[in-house]
Amino acid sequence: MPDVIPENSVGLVTPRVQHFDTPLTLRSGRVLEQYDLIYETYGELNADRSNAVLICHALSGDHHAAGYHSMEDKKPGWWDTCIGPGKPIDTNKFFVVSLNNLGGCSGSTGPVSINPETGKAYGPDFPIMAVRDWVNSQARLADVLGIDVWAAVVGGSLGGMQVLRWSIQFPERLKHAVVIASAPKLSAQNIAFNEVARQAIAKDPDFHDGWYQEKGTLPKAGLMQARMLGHLTYLSDDAMRQKFGRELREGKLNFSFAPEFQVESYLHYQGEKFSTRFDANTYMLMTKALDYFDPARDHDNDLRKCLSQAKCRFLVVSFTTDWRFAPARSEEIVNALIHADKDVSYACIESDNGHDAFLLPIPRYLDIFHAYMDGVATRSFGGLA
Repeated sequence: MPDVIPENSVGLVTPRVQHFDTPLTLRSGRVLEQYDLIYETYGELNADRSNAVLICHALSGDHHAAGYHSMEDKKPGWWDTCIGPGKPIDTNKFFVVSLNNLGGCSGSTGPVSINPETGKAYGPDFPIMAVRDWVNSQARLADVLGIDVWAAVVGGSLGGMQVLRWSIQFPERLKHAVVIASAPKLSAQNIAFNEVARQAIAKDPDFHDGWYQEKGTLPKAGLMQARMLGHLTYLSDDAMRQKFGRELREGKLNFSFAPEFQVESYLHYQGEKFSTRFDANTYMLMTKALDYFDPARDHDNDLRKCLSQAKCRFLVVSFTTDWRFAPARSEEIVNALIHADKDVSYACIESDNGHDAFLLPIPRYLDIFHAYMDGVATRSFGGLA
């Protein structure tokens, strides 16, 4: 944390928790009788409530998208590069809402929460969520906040899938959809990556079929392996070569199975850090939500027909070295929108950073994002909050 909060930061923020007593029927047929959603807001809601922007997070994200919780924080929220005064999602203009999705482990109801029916943590009994379930819960939060229509719904990766679902599930409730580094559904390869990650967790002896909280254990090794695998897919070969090459930690071969190359050390560090802050059951159900997402399936597998329900404008962004959600997947969305006669802008950004590029301050990306959001402000409320 800097000694002084930067001028372009939203500053110190305090999360809020909204409790819901109205049952939520899920895609699986199961029902959550009650639940909590934790969220943060940045900026001020204008008088006619026309400047609200919803942030949808990715697999391991949460509600803390920007700013700091305290002066002791080591770093700001996960999308601080894009949210704040003068940034693409300018909090001098927009009222920004960012929440932790149901099933998460950062304060919203999820596997680590207490099941009111048993008095114990839900654990693996927490229902598997679908993207449409998250969108339904987000719409209920919007109702509580008095937001009838979002100026924009914005998200990257899994967050972009939520944006797509918003555009077809509640077409009257958003004016703009910003879909970044995403896809209309997962490829077989991506589903396979997720299954390998889940198996790494499930085969950990400390997992106990998901009841590790009751057993007083933590499937740290499995979660660490899952994160290491996932992290590999978020980086490009160019990024790894530039960052690590084949550099050895100690400058010499030790002829052991301990990490010797810098890239091995980095993956171990990322896995270790993740395994202490994230919940294994949450990881399992979040990856399942990714696997299940396929909105065109309800429309004869015709993405054009599916997206023809949308009434908003779109910005779609991809990155050249993102092989997890390659530009071709974004172009599927763009082509379907064009054939559905929708207003869509598309940018493929040159980057060596792979899938993680959507989180980084790449100048052309920020310029395009900023320009589009300025247009959102002008079209939605005249550009002045």
